[in-house]
Amino acid sequence: MITLIEPQTERLQLRQWRNEDREPFAAMNADPRVMEFFPALLSREESDAAIDRQITHIEKYGWGFWAVERLEDHQFIGFVGIKNVGDELPFAPAVEIGWRLAVDVWGKGYATEGASAALRVAFEDLRLQEIVSFTPLPNIRSQKVMQRLGMHEDPVTFEHPGLPTGSPLRRHCLYRLSSSQWRGRIDSF
Repeated sequence: MITLIEPQTERLQLRQWRNEDREPFAAMNADPRVMEFFPALLSREESDAAIDRQITHIEKYGWGFWAVERLEDHQFIGFVGIKNVGDELPFAPAVEIGWRLAVDVWGKGYATEGASAALRVAFEDLRLQEIVSFTPLPNIRSQKVMQRLGMHEDPVTFEHPGLPTGSPLRRHCLYRLSSSQWRGRIDSF
């Protein structure tokens, strides 16, 4: 039996997905600002399928891209977490850290706070050796979060195989953080 992990921070609960998360998540995935660096907006069916994939991953491993709720009002605000990358990516096998939050909560430090909790799970509980994160080159906001987490940009960019040739989103940067880098950063505080 897999133990489900649900990290909590000062302001956030990272938790399993619930049916009531489906509507606000679909609204996020239909927002052009949230989906600016994705190939397309998601339909309700595609958004629900994404939740189903996350639930399956969490049920299999105990961790994944968790739904995030703000503790002060229990509002669903998006997702943050870690999950296995697809085999088609050039750096697989690997575990990635990622996030997607509703526009009305941007700029409040929630992505960094939630991702920091996910890194604690990755390196302390799961004893993983490395975490990666990747995004299209124009996505400076996500790269800034990666940098705040202490991640280091890999010198080699890559073409995301899931995006068509010629897409302005196809070229991605890759960031990495090793367990020893993370521990050194934590120990310095």
